Formats: sequence, C-alpha cells, structure tokens
Amino acid sequence: MAQSGESDGSGHLFVWAWDVDHDDEAFLAVVDVDRGSATYGQVVTTLPAATGKHAHHVEYEMTTNELFANSFDNGLTFVFDLSAPVHPVVVAEFGDAGPYTRPHSFARTPSGTVLATYQGLAADDDASGGLAELDDRGHLLRAASAASPLDPDIRPYSLAVVPRLDRVVTTSADMNGVKVGRSVQVWRLSDLTLLHTVLLPPGPRGDEHLHPAEVRLLGDGESVMVGTFRCGMYVVSGLDGVPVARLARSFPWSPVEGEDTDCNVPVRFGRFWAQPVGTTGSVVVMDVSRPEEPVIVDELSFGVDARPHWLALEPGGRRMVMTGGGTLAGGVYLIDVDPETGKLRLADDLPATGSGIPGVRFDRDEWPHGRSGPAFAHGAVFSLGN
Repeated sequence: MAQSGESDGSGHLFVWAWDVDHDDEAFLAVVDVDRGSATYGQVVTTLPAATGKHAHHVEYEMTTNELFANSFDNGLTFVFDLSAPVHPVVVAEFGDAGPYTRPHSFARTPSGTVLATYQGLAADDDASGGLAELDDRGHLLRAASAASPLDPDIRPYSLAVVPRLDRVVTTSADMNGVKVGRSVQVWRLSDLTLLHTVLLPPGPRGDEHLHPAEVRLLGDGESVMVGTFRCGMYVVSGLDGVPVARLARSFPWSPVEGEDTDCNVPVRFGRFWAQPVGTTGSVVVMDVSRPEEPVIVDELSFGVDARPHWLALEPGGRRMVMTGGGTLAGGVYLIDVDPETGKLRLADDLPATGSGIPGVRFDRDEWPHGRSGPAFAHGAVFSLGN
C-alpha cells in the first residue's frame, strides 16, 4: 500500500457536490491528492454549475480529460473540461435526448462516444426511458427505448459496456422510488438494438433481486456482475447468446429512515470486487475469480451508522475514493488498496472530518468560489494522472 510521502498515480480528485441547504448551485471541487504536495488533502478549486442543483452521478472513471456530471433532480448534465485540473471549465450542458428525459449514468464507448441511461420520457416521466448515444458535448446521436412487457417497471439506471461481445448491459432502478425494477437488459453496442430483458431470480430472502442498480464488467471481458439495492449480487453470463442471471451471494439489507437502498456503487480491481454495504457500514472486498462463488477477503468498517455510497478507483488501482451518508456525510475519504491481496486501509494521513474519520472536509464554512456552508459529496473520480 502507498504510504505517506509517496507519490500516487493521480494528482487530483474531482468531487461533484451539492449544497446541503439546497440554496446554492451544485459545484465541482478539485482536491489535491498528491501525497508529495504541500496542499495534499485540500480543496484547491471549486466551480459551480449555474443551473445544477442535485449533484448525482459522474462517470465511474476518467478515460479522457472531460467529465460528464449529472444533476438528476432538474434533468441536466454538465460536461467539464479538466485538462487543466485546477482550472476546470464547463464546456457543455444538456438535458433530454429526443423523447427521453432524466439522464442518470454514463459510460464511454471504444469509439469515443458516450452512452447514457435515461430514466423516463419527456411526455410521460412515469414511463420507461431508454439508452442514448451522445457525442462528447451531449448531442444526441441515436437512442432506443428500454420498454419491455417482461418488466413494466424498467427505469434505466446504470450500464456497462462489453466491447468484446458488442454488448451493453443496463440495470433498472427508479430514482423516484416508485417503480420496482427486477431486470437487466442486454443491448447490441453497435446499433443500440435491445436484445434481451433478463428477470433476476429471487434469492432465499425473496427480495435480493429487486432494484438492480450497479453493473460492472468482470475480468473475463464477457460477463458482468450486478449489485441490487437490496444487496443481491448476480452474475450475468451468455451475453452473446441467451443471457443467464445467477445469484452469487447477498448481504444483509434493512431500510434506514425510509430509504430503499443499501448496497451502492462498487469497483472491480483485478480479481477483486469492493462493495459498499450500508447495513454494516462497511466496504467489503471479495475475490471474484470464480464470480459465482465470491470469497470475502477483507472488510473495512466505519460503524453501523455509516452509509458508504460511492467508490471509484484510481488509475493503476492503488487507491479508492469513497463518499457516503450517515456519519460519513460531510467528508470525502481516501482508501489505500493492495492490488495483490485486495486488502484496504483508510488513508490516515488526512485530518479528521466532522465525524472524526480522516478525510477531506466537506462540512466546511467557506469554499473557493465564495459560497458558504456545508456540501454533500456524491460522485467522485480521480484524474488521469499527474
């Protein structure tokens, strides 16, 4: 694991945050994460998005110097140019894609375009949305409907590109908390044809399959793992033929203050999968070499009142960033990763946040762009490199 004073692969962290009081704009914060820097762990720049309110998902990783960042509540997405990390620039803003509204998650294609899930229709926000392909400024190139009689509650949520098989896999979870999705969908990448809607089988508890949320490509390059908000972990294989979904394992789930989600945004690194589990307030690492039989190799616990939510991996796989709620609210946290063993260690070379956990404070009074008051950090991603 990287130690204090050592240089890591990324010099900066980009954090998409919203005003806790909902009075001011969402903003992008740039954090210095170079351990050799005099400003390590500090927010060095912030840039508000003039019409953004509810900072939500950003891209899961950076593959270019531009970043799509979603303001879900008002259906807008911002494109930031981060080629000069401490001088971010908003270069585009977009909303609906043809008939589709409420963009949510994004993934880059091998050709450089961006795929986006859209939750609903502009004419009927309660209807199933679709999958859209956009250029690097958010202009619509093509789109297709996700509506399927097999699952009338489909609301496209997350996605994973499977280049080797010319496939895309999307999940279904309703941000409005009304629909109860229970399926994943398989599309042809090259023309966005919807090929299959696959109902996830219930597990022993009976609800593990509900609200399929995040999906990630596995190491074989041909299958994916899907995590549901009810903490089921499913392997979906046969993507180039007849897809099959199998429950691999589940974690404890229980609602908190009316919330219906508990297992959130994971990362895969090598043969390992790191999963935030809200019920236990921890990040669980599993060896998924045999994805149908994952083996827990480590667990980093923050207490039962913590709600770890978002994980993103540094290029090179030596660190993760984590955001979350509960006792984690008000901070952004760095986690050192051992890519050989999957072991995690909270970076303790940062000052304590309001909860006493070492990290970058987001419950501060003042921000570089002049706004005052605490912010809630949601999406976060490392820069491409120093």
